[in-house]
Amino acid sequence: MTNPAFERIEAEIKATPVVLFMKGTPVFPQCGFSARVVQILSHLQVPFKGVNVLEDMEIREGIKAYTNWPTIPQLYVGGEFVGGCDIVMEMFQAGELQSMLKDKGVPVAAEA
Repeated sequence: MTNPAFERIEAEIKATPVVLFMKGTPVFPQCGFSARVVQILSHLQVPFKGVNVLEDMEIREGIKAYTNWPTIPQLYVGGEFVGGCDIVMEMFQAGELQSMLKDKGVPVAAEA
């Protein structure tokens, strides 16, 4: 059985190298954790797409089931689930996020 939410999530992940499923938008995040991940990506000048889960309950619940990860935001790079806010912050501080982005062919302008 196909899940329409999963199909839409996969389409988003495949269409854009860096996708952030978040509460709010990159310009107007509506939760502190989403805002923190947006800050990190913006600091690194990484082009990314924000998907506002508050606008679509099917995606909001679907993304949690898709990854078996209970919280939002969720970051995907090159089609791969990276993690939520805490993991992204730790990876950024350790320089691992920058390396991962570069390995996936995503331009990174700034260093931590």
